[in-house]
Amino acid sequence: MKRIGILTGGGDVPGLNAVIKAVVYRGKEFGLEVLGIRRGWEGLTHLDPKAQEKYVKPLDRTNTRTIDRTGGTFLHTSRTNPSKMKVENLPPLLRAQAGRFPEVKPGVVEVTPAVLDNLQALGLEAMVVIGGDDTLSYAPVLERAGFPIVAVPKTMDNDVRNTEYCIGFSTAVTRAVSAISRQRTTVGSHERIGIFRIFGRDAGYTALYTAYVTSVRCLIPEHRFDLEKLVSLLVNDKKNNPSNYALVVISEGAVWVGGEIKEYGEADAFGHRKKVNVGEALSDEIKRLSGEETIVSDLTYDLRSGEPDFVDKMVATTFANMAVDALAEGRHGCMMAIQNGCYVEASIPDPQLGPRQVDVETMYNVERYRPNYAHKKGLPIFLTHA
Repeated sequence: MKRIGILTGGGDVPGLNAVIKAVVYRGKEFGLEVLGIRRGWEGLTHLDPKAQEKYVKPLDRTNTRTIDRTGGTFLHTSRTNPSKMKVENLPPLLRAQAGRFPEVKPGVVEVTPAVLDNLQALGLEAMVVIGGDDTLSYAPVLERAGFPIVAVPKTMDNDVRNTEYCIGFSTAVTRAVSAISRQRTTVGSHERIGIFRIFGRDAGYTALYTAYVTSVRCLIPEHRFDLEKLVSLLVNDKKNNPSNYALVVISEGAVWVGGEIKEYGEADAFGHRKKVNVGEALSDEIKRLSGEETIVSDLTYDLRSGEPDFVDKMVATTFANMAVDALAEGRHGCMMAIQNGCYVEASIPDPQLGPRQVDVETMYNVERYRPNYAHKKGLPIFLTHA
């Protein structure tokens, strides 16, 4: 093996650049040339083999030397799904060939044949793919087509299956805890109920772990909460607090009994629409039921920006080295992971199973809307097995 590619897809998180750098540095030890594919899977669908500069960036120790010191992704990203692309959104080069692609449904085609053509044109023999459950859902398609893939999981939601940890999670929780700690003074000064909305479309890990170390109540997608009961608990928290305030963290996908998850806008390439701010909706209900004033803080995009913390940088660097080692030793079709607190090579998750979710029975107190602090002996550091 002489040349491999690397790409990042989906939302950016701190630690992506550390993976890219470490793949380049470790690859150099094996004599591997590394090509960066820009803008995720879009780079392999929109690529014009005769004009590669827009989507292909040769990587070396010089141009990646300092990238791990910053957040975001050096290669940029997109939410492109080659398995389902609207014909109207295809680049001109592919639109002219639309008839050669399998039709998924009217007006939507799978462009894997073009992706394979581009991989061959670039002389790539394998890919390191960094992404969450959406981006990684396409990796098995290429594996089944005979192209070697090694995956690295990343997402602030920490909800990729087959691993206890995803790059970006620690930094997100660290930033959320810091923001809540700072904003306590404002919420307390005005004697209000503070509502902190946080990422977590399908899984409540980010809200749960943030609540775990800040000792506040949390609401997660895995359990529909009783609205009147929650309001009663928060009002009681406020009354019993010497500073006369209360706090709650809510995942973006959480919803109360009898409520609905409202969405808006066009669905993205993976079928997701944007969710209405549940923090604002909860604020309206708290005011209606109790008359209490609230402060709503949206702790979302700020958590994914900036440099990674120690844990994310360490895991990112380790996953990257493991990925190159796997390819150098002839292994692929696997994902770098942590299981039982140890680094392992795991299966790339089956996209049909959806994201990994919080085990409500063992991790969440449904009566108090708080994390469960009991019976942690024997569990890995991230509280739950993969």
